[in-house]
Amino acid sequence: MTAVIVDTESVREREQVDISVAAPDDEILLTEWLNALIYEMATRKLLFSRFQVQISQQRLHGKAWGETIDVARHQPAVEIKGATFTELRVWRGDDGRWQAQCVIDV
Repeated sequence: MTAVIVDTESVREREQVDISVAAPDDEILLTEWLNALIYEMATRKLLFSRFQVQISQQRLHGKAWGETIDVARHQPAVEIKGATFTELRVWRGDDGRWQAQCVIDV
């Protein structure tokens, strides 16, 4: 998601934000997580470049690392408004790896 805004290589890991969300299913849990990240980005003026999540019983506890946006250095392309239910899908692939997708409004 950050890659839509800026080159993620330009975002340093200077600050950590803890985020917890819950939802009745995996798909809604994805949108809750993404929208919580978007909220933190908007209210704290942050960009994130690294994430760690743990999911148990439809609760996600995560950490995001990043830094305050520097318009001159980061040169943001867009502002993300929110994660939507459009194309929303969470599934386990044939290789056993989890995959997730949804459309993000900008």
